[in-house]
Amino acid sequence: MTKTKEKNKNLKDNGMEYEGPHGFGCLIGTLVTTSFLPSFEATKCLGGVLASSVLCPSCATDVTVLGWCTVGLVSWFMFQVVLERLLPCALVEGAPLPDGSGKKLTYRINGHLAFWVTLLLLEVAWPSIIALPEGEEKVVFGRAPLTLLYDYYAELALCTIGLSFLLSFYLYFTSFAQSKLLAKGGNTGYATYDFFMGRELNPRSLNNTFDWKEFCELRPGLMGWMILNLAMMQKQYDNLGYVTGSMILINIFQGVYVWDALYQEKAILTTMDITTDGFGFMLAFGDLAWVPFTYSLQSRYLVDNDPHLSLPALLLILITNMAGYTIFRSANSQKDAFRRNPADKAVSHLQYLQTKRGTRLLTSGWWGMARKINYTGDWIMGLSWCMVCGWGSIVPFYYAIYF
Repeated sequence: MTKTKEKNKNLKDNGMEYEGPHGFGCLIGTLVTTSFLPSFEATKCLGGVLASSVLCPSCATDVTVLGWCTVGLVSWFMFQVVLERLLPCALVEGAPLPDGSGKKLTYRINGHLAFWVTLLLLEVAWPSIIALPEGEEKVVFGRAPLTLLYDYYAELALCTIGLSFLLSFYLYFTSFAQSKLLAKGGNTGYATYDFFMGRELNPRSLNNTFDWKEFCELRPGLMGWMILNLAMMQKQYDNLGYVTGSMILINIFQGVYVWDALYQEKAILTTMDITTDGFGFMLAFGDLAWVPFTYSLQSRYLVDNDPHLSLPALLLILITNMAGYTIFRSANSQKDAFRRNPADKAVSHLQYLQTKRGTRLLTSGWWGMARKINYTGDWIMGLSWCMVCGWGSIVPFYYAIYF
């Protein structure tokens, strides 16, 4: 066996994904480039997604915009941290840690309340200064100028990617401290691969009460996605004097998706992201940059490209979304209930297979229909998001294609 073949075999034996340390660089480049897809489409800069006019349109005249965008993003992140710290919460235990100790981490669950507080403050509590006739100035509170998010969309995406790298480096280097529980998939000894996958399983701060992974999974990026959509709707209203049916639907569809995730926050504690995966660049970038700046593609597209869908077409898309959501939510709720308490009357009748790892694999109910039935519902919802953009371009269908 040649050295190359032997090395590739060792990578597979170590359970590495994405072709190990050799493939992660290409993957990072692809992910970062794709994050600019909305700006790429909006500017019609085909063949030049990495051109400066797409990466940072304002830099040609004022490079300080990147500094202000960074300040805004850090402020947004810290604002969500403050809400997580100060709002009333439920203290919920997660799944047993995989180290065999039987220990369970405790999580502060108040994302749903933070969701509504965020929306309320953005609507009525944004401070601004107005000039009075007497030459004096006065601070007033009202709706946040969300259209700025549209105006500096690419710059915000670029700065978010940079901050994702910084957070990932922090997580990687702090994982070498003593008594850290490492994730199996991110503790291979290959620095670049472990940086990407995440070495530490549950990085925490603030006296072990602030969980970086659970927080980033649901708060700044997911809610940021919804806020970006609202910004696109406001921009369309400013441009046209009204909001189109397609824009209304995409905001409802994806707003409900975000609300659902935060309302069901404790359900995430039994998912693979929390129980198994380390927290490295893959999840940090995905949570903070990929989700808000690629999932808002449809609303960004609709600002300048109204497909003029008929009412029957919009109703058909609405029904499609509702069908997908029903499958998605029902299947996930059933799985989460079974993982938490298999003896619960609501799920005790379900059949399952006992795996070699000691886990139980559902084979009836929703999970008797398909192995990943929740993904089926998720994809149907995603397809409805794409359909509201009509058929004038394949770009809005990116989500349904890549999924």
